[in-house]
Amino acid sequence: MSFREAFEETWRTVLTSRTLASTMLLAVVLYAFYYPAPYAHEATQSVPVLVVDQEDSGLTREVLRNLGATREVRIVASVADMPSATARMRAGEADGIILLSRGVTRSLLTGAPGGGVGVWVKAAYLLRASAIGEGVSAAIAGAAENRLGSAARALGLRTPVRVIQEPLFNTGAGYKDYVFPAVASVILQQTLLFGVATFVAGRRERGDPPMRRAAFLGAWAAMTLLGVFAAFFYFGFIFWLQDVPRGGNIPALLVTVPCFAAAVAALGLFLGGLFDRSERAMAVLVPTSVPLFFLTGSAWPLEQMPSWLAALAHLAPSTLAVHIFVPLNQMGAGLNDVAGDAIALAVEALVYGALAAWLLTRASRIARAD
Repeated sequence: MSFREAFEETWRTVLTSRTLASTMLLAVVLYAFYYPAPYAHEATQSVPVLVVDQEDSGLTREVLRNLGATREVRIVASVADMPSATARMRAGEADGIILLSRGVTRSLLTGAPGGGVGVWVKAAYLLRASAIGEGVSAAIAGAAENRLGSAARALGLRTPVRVIQEPLFNTGAGYKDYVFPAVASVILQQTLLFGVATFVAGRRERGDPPMRRAAFLGAWAAMTLLGVFAAFFYFGFIFWLQDVPRGGNIPALLVTVPCFAAAVAALGLFLGGLFDRSERAMAVLVPTSVPLFFLTGSAWPLEQMPSWLAALAHLAPSTLAVHIFVPLNQMGAGLNDVAGDAIALAVEALVYGALAAWLLTRASRIARAD
């Protein structure tokens, strides 16, 4: 079979096989919407809270105004005392209670004990509890600076330094904007890897003859092109549709995306040649998805992992891809900034391609020699 015939036959097989089409085409589209869906709101917003203001001073009233202006919390009502607030929270009217106790102004000004801020939250929603804490901290910091700054300086006291954080790339500070660009590389790798391995294992299961070199190159090229299309579908359309930080370096992506797709396709061809049934390839490879995500360094820095594990992580194209595509797509990096990882990815494509060619064309070479 010639290169062209193998190329066309591979595409025909992918498009007509229900298993391959669902794995390599449909799954790519579904994951583009399924994975970001739970994080569509990016951050916790408008958590309902009750307020108990025992001091009712200028400071506490400003704290409440600041709280009303934050995105994290929404003040449902001001309640006279804690028993009433607790009863209303248990009745489901709010997810938390904020107590501004008597003496809070004096405590903030002098550091003397006796006054403070208390927060009670429902334990069922830990993320909401964190959001309430962040909103209260921001509100108190702003009010203390405005109300107590001049008074503290007049008394010769030092006011704390106010730190303002401005996200550089993930400007909305959302979880989806952080994790989805990294997970996208794992999704692209796994869907292509599963499909290619299933394709090759299916050939062995059907008893198809071993590939000749031209046929191998044709199949590799077809799978690589499929991976390139999937990657640019994500980077060019899905990132825009999901409104994640973008503005990718297109010229650099035109160089690095084919290297990534070729490396994954070659790895799939090699791994698929080790299985005698298509179902077995899927059963073995599917559980690798979660470990591979953690090995990208997105959830935990590679520098904090054992050196041997960090080195092993770089054998997966998805690890190198995250360190290439996130900077190129979301951080305004140039090709020179990711050159080391890009070269490593190209080397992986050549090494895995050579291993796959050796495995899949070996029987063909032996037959010709005989």
